[in-house]
Amino acid sequence: MLLDKITTPADFRHFNSEQLLDLCKEVYGETVKVVSKNGGHLGANLGVVELTIALHYVFETPQDKIIWDVGHQSYPHKLITGRREQMQNLRQEGGASGFTKRSESDFDPFGAGHSSTSISAGLGFEIANNLNNCKSRVISVIGDGAMSAGMAFEALNNAGGMNNRLIVILNDNKMSISPAVGAFSKYLAKIVSSKGYINIRNSIKSTLKKIPGSNFIGKTLKTIEQDLKLQNPEANVFEGLGFYYIGPIDGHNIEDLIEIFQNIKQDNANKKPVLVHVITEKGKGFESDKGLEEKYHAVGKFCAVTKKQNKKSSPIPTYTEIFGKTLCELAEKDSDLLAITAAMESGTGLKDFHKKFPERFFDVGIAEQHAVTFAGGLACAGKKPFVAIYSTFLQRAYDQIIHDIAIQKLPVKFAIDRAGVVGADGATHAGSFDIAYLSILPNFVVMAPSDENELRNMVATALHYNEGPIAFRFPRGEAQGVKLDSKPTILKIGQGRIINKGKKIAIISFGARLDYARQANQVLNESHNIDCTIADARFAKPLDEKLILELANNHELIVTLEEGSIGGFSAQVNNLLLKKNCTAKIKNIFFNDQFIDHSTQEHQHKIAEIDVERLVETILLSI
Repeated sequence: MLLDKITTPADFRHFNSEQLLDLCKEVYGETVKVVSKNGGHLGANLGVVELTIALHYVFETPQDKIIWDVGHQSYPHKLITGRREQMQNLRQEGGASGFTKRSESDFDPFGAGHSSTSISAGLGFEIANNLNNCKSRVISVIGDGAMSAGMAFEALNNAGGMNNRLIVILNDNKMSISPAVGAFSKYLAKIVSSKGYINIRNSIKSTLKKIPGSNFIGKTLKTIEQDLKLQNPEANVFEGLGFYYIGPIDGHNIEDLIEIFQNIKQDNANKKPVLVHVITEKGKGFESDKGLEEKYHAVGKFCAVTKKQNKKSSPIPTYTEIFGKTLCELAEKDSDLLAITAAMESGTGLKDFHKKFPERFFDVGIAEQHAVTFAGGLACAGKKPFVAIYSTFLQRAYDQIIHDIAIQKLPVKFAIDRAGVVGADGATHAGSFDIAYLSILPNFVVMAPSDENELRNMVATALHYNEGPIAFRFPRGEAQGVKLDSKPTILKIGQGRIINKGKKIAIISFGARLDYARQANQVLNESHNIDCTIADARFAKPLDEKLILELANNHELIVTLEEGSIGGFSAQVNNLLLKKNCTAKIKNIFFNDQFIDHSTQEHQHKIAEIDVERLVETILLSI
């Protein structure tokens, strides 16, 4: 295999066209192999094989910087930049990250995981190059879905107003995770379908090349091309922002890509940033049936030969599935219930909701800030919007949560998925901070279910709460497997519950790690004859002050447990006990002060020091 001889891109820069095509086939096959073995992002990576090899073939990486937006499409890049062995354990502990990561390789100049950051980062590198009189090139690769985010347009606007040579590759595959939505997606579709301008340009080029006088012809050609662009409405947005627009180009024709990139690289006279519009197919060659691009965005392990994914063997539904099903049930009876997501229809469990209530479902694209304020407007008009966003992505809308929702006490309902550690996606996707960053806000209600039945109750509670914003968080993966009530119960705001009555020691759990409290109590009971009181707090804000103070006054030791960072539920409890001059000994178990890399969720809990062993050890050392 050619790949066997490649440790850096320098090893294939002498390849001829036939060898490059063979290399593309090998990288494609190796990508399928490592994802089938470990799971991961498949479609986006298969769509950029030719683009990746062309970029590394032309540009002198790592001196020239390639910045991949999000990192969903970085697997081929990693395979040809010295990480093929690490890729065999992709997204597993000790293996390669599923995203770009500075500490992993010099070929990853900027880490990612969230979308729409590459142009901003690339402009930073480019301006630093200018200040340092450095001639290396900077290439930001961004997808059409990520380009819909406000941050990308902020960066385009800034870059277009400065003299720089930043190169932006717009990888247009009509998808982010879900199909691309909104006016910008339609705009790109118009560019692709508008052949007139491109045909005229190519015809003029072909004619002028046959005429003697290259210098005059070159200047004339550029002038004509600029005039054509000014009269072409499809190119005006990028040209109007100050970019030199090239495209659209077939992103799977490696010879054309190489020629265009070489021309850009050699053009030292141009002081404008360049945007190259590349058309690719997400999941190219892997699945013959159309419409499955979203299915193959992120996959579990599968058979590389039959392409069939390993079916879920457990009958226990995920928390996400329970949320989606419950929302559909409630929407049947309440026509004001609306659902909003930011390009994560399937990921947030809203696919069935979309099918059943299309007029009440809103995918706003990768635009979490807009999603939150949009929900605020709906709430002002009397609707009941549920904003379903992963904890890690909700961070991107924090100013809107404070300024547009909390201050105005708007009854927006936040369904916060992927709360806590998330396994193979690692630190960039962990939901570590939402308890802390929401519990400090006035007017907010913050809930977390201990099992799927409680999740149903909290969805119903959120629907019927109209005094202000309310949020409930739930983890990734399977629920607890408890029996579900026939219909959800509306909870009393700020009221927890006792799960087990014991003596001397009380464990107050917030969220789904109540199962760890039960397991720890069983260990303590069997090995030390200790029976703890166990409480399910349900609410981080407002606290059940009566319950917590009773536990503190009647127990020698209070232990709080949560799957989140410092400053969350435990901080609220500590503050209450201090205010009430409570003398009970208290210990807090929450995430330790570090970002945790990709591994299994169970091992991440151990690293974070919130596992059963840590809970038992804390109690035994404190009595």
